[in-house]
Amino acid sequence: MIRHHPDNNLLVEYASGSLPWAMSLAVSAHLQLCPQCRRESERLNHIGGGLLDDCEPQETCDGALDRLMQRIDHEETAPAEPEQCAAPAPPSRRSRSTRDDRDPALARLPRVIRKLVGSNRPLKWRRVSPSLKTSRLAAGQDRYEVAFQRICSGGKVVEHDHRGREVTLVLYGSFSDADGVYTPGDFLLREPGEVHQPIATQDQECLCLSVVEAPVHVKGPLGWLVNPLLSFRPA
Repeated sequence: MIRHHPDNNLLVEYASGSLPWAMSLAVSAHLQLCPQCRRESERLNHIGGGLLDDCEPQETCDGALDRLMQRIDHEETAPAEPEQCAAPAPPSRRSRSTRDDRDPALARLPRVIRKLVGSNRPLKWRRVSPSLKTSRLAAGQDRYEVAFQRICSGGKVVEHDHRGREVTLVLYGSFSDADGVYTPGDFLLREPGEVHQPIATQDQECLCLSVVEAPVHVKGPLGWLVNPLLSFRPA
């Protein structure tokens, strides 16, 4: 059962189209997993549509529709650039993609995340600590870093706080911290200054999608050594 959801403010921003794209990605993935929030999002869309119907029509410049249709026609008929032409993938890339497909943690991702994974194959995993691996995902971002975070079964992530907002969406397995237990579909928003220490369950690894707008800040005696090495690369 999904117990942790985006708050109403996030859902309103998502429905109005004003939520940053990287945050919208996490909300969209949660909606594909959560019937409760999907119904609320549909309700907000209905309200927004009603408000638009009640608005006074606004005049547009002469020929605006014609120019828009010409742009659409041009984009649909524009020839593909050379690098977009189909070409056989190198054997190593093809084998890595196959391994991704067989990975049980990646087998039942929300549709919007599957599409993002498809454009990032083969996934490149980097070990951050004995318990944690991460794989950055190129998502066309210049403000937020989008990544998979993978905690081994029973693994404990070092205690840290946040210098910016961090969204975590659980995709596989589960983890806990001082505030509760989080299972697939759970959506967490951490604000700057909040401290936590995720711990995966003993019997299964945990895969999460994270969207962060600043690097985390490791607490404890080793923080002075580790924090300067932490990178932050929106892509």
